[in-house]
Amino acid sequence: MEVKRLSPIAFAFILLLVLSCHRSFAQQSPQREDDYYRLVTLTASKSPSASRSKSWKPSPEGLPLEISGMEFLPDARLAVAIRKGEVWFIDGVYDDPPVNLTYHRFASALHEPLGLLLHQGDLYTAQRTELTRMQDLDGDQVADAYSTVAKGWGVTGNYHEYAFGPALDGKGNLWVTLNLGMGLTPEQKKQTVPDAPFGYQQGKWRGWGMKLTPDGDWQPSCAGMRSPSGIGVNRHGDAFYTDQQGNWVATNSLHQLRDGAFFHHAEALASMDQSDAMVTGIKDVPNGLPLPAAVKAFPQLCPPAVWFPYKKVGQSATDIMLDDSGGKFGPFDGQLFIGEFTQAAINRVFLEKVNGQYQGACFPFRLGFASAVLRLKQGKDGSVFAGLSNRGWSSLGSASYGLQRLVWTGMTPFEIKEMRAKPDGFELVFTKPVDPSTAEDLSSYAMKSYTYLYHSNYGSDEIQSKRLGVTGAVVSDDGYRVRLQVDGLRPLFVHELVARGIRDRQGNHLLHTEAYYTLNQLPLAPSVVE
Repeated sequence: MEVKRLSPIAFAFILLLVLSCHRSFAQQSPQREDDYYRLVTLTASKSPSASRSKSWKPSPEGLPLEISGMEFLPDARLAVAIRKGEVWFIDGVYDDPPVNLTYHRFASALHEPLGLLLHQGDLYTAQRTELTRMQDLDGDQVADAYSTVAKGWGVTGNYHEYAFGPALDGKGNLWVTLNLGMGLTPEQKKQTVPDAPFGYQQGKWRGWGMKLTPDGDWQPSCAGMRSPSGIGVNRHGDAFYTDQQGNWVATNSLHQLRDGAFFHHAEALASMDQSDAMVTGIKDVPNGLPLPAAVKAFPQLCPPAVWFPYKKVGQSATDIMLDDSGGKFGPFDGQLFIGEFTQAAINRVFLEKVNGQYQGACFPFRLGFASAVLRLKQGKDGSVFAGLSNRGWSSLGSASYGLQRLVWTGMTPFEIKEMRAKPDGFELVFTKPVDPSTAEDLSSYAMKSYTYLYHSNYGSDEIQSKRLGVTGAVVSDDGYRVRLQVDGLRPLFVHELVARGIRDRQGNHLLHTEAYYTLNQLPLAPSVVE
């Protein structure tokens, strides 16, 4: 059979076509979170199934590294509290691979410490019954003095009566958050606040945020918490906590800690009539209303700054970490990162102030941790350390506990960086310039809004869901911003955006196409980014 040779012109045309197809495929190929943020496992109860690497080093034999608090020391060692009741110093955590980790026990005999803070030269932790200062008086790297800094909340013996913290806000206040007791036994109910309002039975100050001022004044500041396992502070020094879905709590949420605020869980009102309570005078608690109607009927009820739609952005929110790296952790400097227990993940939050109150958007960020992400701490190089422990509940991942490090690869993902409220829609800010043809195409966007029930039952479905029309999209000259006009904005509703059609100028899809904005108020004046 005769084989005909291609002419040089035909060969060049075919080669150009093949290269063009390859370039188009490369631009459209799926991206992975790991391309931008890679995980380094320092230690785990067993090697994560996602990694065959043998570079990580197990913790000392017999040490269950169920990390419940983290803090860096001035010499760059990482101090970790563990649920067993100890504090350990770990050296070599920045090594990559981490083959030279060393461990030194600093403190012991603590009662379930659930936080760690370096303050005025010493380490502080919230034990189940008190806020404790640990001091090394003779310089041998072992705590010699354990001092009670604050106490006075009720502890009945209920397993769910956790105490979290402390966190230091911009005014020098130390914050501790207190879990409610769940399913108290008759004997435990005898230890609760007598003659409590509405007949709720809880130990004293359970479900409250407690504040220790720089003057040493111990104040029950705010109430209505269920399981406030995360505390953090933004760049402006304001303190926040996360709560987890349950009775009275529709889904996971982020709230600003502030004097006199009531958040959602009514059983915390058992301590409302105490003489030093800052939440007082609540006469009625509505039950079974959509959130907007509940806020209207219950003026003291403060909606969260951000709702995390259930399963879409986690199932059990934990720690709060400010990215204060100045860009060493990628393009999200100044934003908050939220640990996620059940999905073994980290999510991201952009906040702004509208009419003087915080609200904003949450975004998926990084899945794939070896276990539940309970604590977060940013290192000097911008990388993020995740303390893992899934004791008591289940989570994704193949380990029960451990320590991992999330490192930015230097590549910038194409993401919705910010979502800002406008009187007639939203402004989207991207990490890379968008392709105008896709960003101006209204079919690139799908939006809906929904709210939740405020009730004593466990959690809430999304209710009163409504599709919203995107009627305009204007791209800024530099391509980083898109101004969306949206019909039918509704205060006190979550506004869900899916932007699958948008591409950057290289043809790449968004790494995460979803954003969820909690629109508590429509802006009447230019918003203040926080």
